[in-house]
Parts: sequence; structure tokens; C-alpha cells
Amino acid sequence: MEKQREKIGMDRYAIIDIGGNQLQVEPGRFHDIRCFAPNIDRSGSDTKVSMSRVLLIRDGSNVDIGYPWITEAVVRGRILHRCFEKKLVIQKIHSKKKTRRISGCRRSMIRFVIDSIHFSGRDTNNC
Repeated sequence: MEKQREKIGMDRYAIIDIGGNQLQVEPGRFHDIRCFAPNIDRSGSDTKVSMSRVLLIRDGSNVDIGYPWITEAVVRGRILHRCFEKKLVIQKIHSKKKTRRISGCRRSMIRFVIDSIHFSGRDTNNC
């Protein structure tokens, strides 16, 4: 199991606080997030972003934990595009009145990819 994780690259990751959620991110992978910063929501695709609210960084056997955040750590990435969640269908049924109401919503999301994880001036991305 441990050899499998090393092949995938699970020995390098960071946990960031973004939009009120904690997200485990790795270099080269993309993630979807609902609540992003309001000024970034309006920006177009391929916009570069850097997140400084890093809670934990693991680089091989080294683990750095922040209280509440690591001050010299930055996760850099870029926005790929906007997308939507799977449609949520809401049904309200009144059995005695023989009526029903169906409505649905699709929340807007932003897909972004992580380019690199920087900690105290050094890049932990060896891809």
C-alpha cells in the first residue's frame, strides 16, 4: 500500500482552507469549489491564484502543521473554468390536497488546478 502511494505522489500534499472548507490538494490535480473569493468568481479562465491559508504541508516524511495557518506557505494554482454541480431536485408533495411542486437548482462551481506548493521559499513540487 505504501509503495502504491509513492507511485501516485501522495507523499506531497497540502491541506488548505478555502471557502470555509478544508481541502487536501496535490500538485497537478484539479478540484471543484463552490465558495471562492468574490472578486475571483468574475474573472475568466486561466487566472492565476495563490492561497496563503495553508493548514498542513506534508513533503515526504516532513509534516508541518500551522496554528491556525503556516505563515510562510503558499499554494499556487490557476482557474480552469466555471462549471455546475449535479442538479438537485426538490419535491414538495401535499397528499391531502393532491398537489405537488417540483423545483431544482444547480450551484455554480469553479474548477481549479494546483500548480505548486511553496514552503519557506522552496518549491515542494518535483514534477
